[in-house]
Amino acid sequence: MDKSRRNFLKGLVFLGATGLLTGRKAIAQHTPSKRKISSGQATIRPPEGFVPVIMPDVPKLPYTLENGIKVFHLVAEPVRQEFIPGRVFDVWGYNGHVPGPTIEVMEGDRVRFLFHNKLPEATTIHWHGLEVPLEMDGVPAISQPLVKPGETFTYEFTLHQNGTFFYHSHMAMQEMMGLIGLFIIHPKKPYQPPVHKDFGLILQEFAVLPNNTIPNSLSMEFNWLTINGKAGPATTPMIVKLGERVRIRMVNLGMDHHPMHIHGNTFYVTGTEGGRIPESAWYPANTVLVGVAQARVIEFDAKYPGDWLLHCHLPHHMMNNMVSMVGPLAHPGSGIHTGMGMEEGMGIIRQGNALDEDLGPALGRGTGMVTREKPTSHLVGIQSTEPHQGHGTPTGNGNKKRVPGFPQDMFMPMDEVVAKPETYGLRPGWSGGVQGMMTLVRVLPPDMYEKVMAMVKERRTEQPQQQPAPLHRDH
Repeated sequence: MDKSRRNFLKGLVFLGATGLLTGRKAIAQHTPSKRKISSGQATIRPPEGFVPVIMPDVPKLPYTLENGIKVFHLVAEPVRQEFIPGRVFDVWGYNGHVPGPTIEVMEGDRVRFLFHNKLPEATTIHWHGLEVPLEMDGVPAISQPLVKPGETFTYEFTLHQNGTFFYHSHMAMQEMMGLIGLFIIHPKKPYQPPVHKDFGLILQEFAVLPNNTIPNSLSMEFNWLTINGKAGPATTPMIVKLGERVRIRMVNLGMDHHPMHIHGNTFYVTGTEGGRIPESAWYPANTVLVGVAQARVIEFDAKYPGDWLLHCHLPHHMMNNMVSMVGPLAHPGSGIHTGMGMEEGMGIIRQGNALDEDLGPALGRGTGMVTREKPTSHLVGIQSTEPHQGHGTPTGNGNKKRVPGFPQDMFMPMDEVVAKPETYGLRPGWSGGVQGMMTLVRVLPPDMYEKVMAMVKERRTEQPQQQPAPLHRDH
């Protein structure tokens, strides 16, 4: 090869290397740092290897080792679960919990699941996103026979993937009763950059009519929105030390998509239910749509101290126990009313006569709070001109006015009722701002972090005699 050609090729190699380096620099400018993170005077070093996934309010599924195979026992059964204190529901779950316990394994593991069906009807388990032999896929009549009540079925396969997956029943109504659990497969080679905290969240929704405890799986109206089986403010906050790098894995199995939004931080979307996204395809956001049957993994550096909300941004998913409006509403005066109570439905005459319109055909959705629809103006809200004085209750000196379309938003603090170590030090009344599909990411300075984590370890729930000043972002 002549000298000029060799120089030309050397030039191409140099330009290619320069472009590659330039591209890497551009990516580095828009992706989280892989270097040590500084937090004040201290430097937090990245951990080596993987860190266990933390599932607030959800246990891990234990296993035994038999001839190199990890053996799990998984039981589908009816479960009584408290979404918020005082509201217990009859749902279906695995091993006594909704969602079911988290399965956490390693890429390359051989796993065996001894599945026991204690439900009143037949079921199977599908391993969502896992590439398994057809006979292990868990689809009734397609890949296996239904597992009848009282029967046991064995699933066994080798894991060659890594990422965020989940398991669930492949019977549609059963999915709406709560049958799902997280399935985490850690990679042989840890992801880069490493994280200090790795959290898992399962998003679910249930339709529970007034005065009922059993979800109405036929409904298209969902009024209980949960994260890991709890509705805000009973969801357990995620505790992070200032300066740590955080990963949050979110999985959705319901009838609605959930745009999950975090306050005060920008994250990068780094994974889906298909596994890890190549770093060159990461993108920044503060809201990510977690669609039905999808997983989304986000990562960020916890640079800003504060108690940051993480929640679905659909307005009706930021509330609990919603029902169809049953009155007062405008009504033309004829036709079937809604909102009637039990006595009307039974034909009990309290006033008027047996042929009175009040005793005509009606839809009984009332709970005793209202009796029926009745003609009214749209000026239904009364709002004080005075500022609110705690607990969201309008106060004033009688100088009130009607405001058209006043939405009558709910603000119902219950701090003491939902107090736990992870809520220590939150601003008084905090629970009024956390409802429905909401939780908190608490980024705490080192001293506060150590205090809260010590309380978590001992499961102490006492509150400080004087609440500390709220944390503020310094940016």
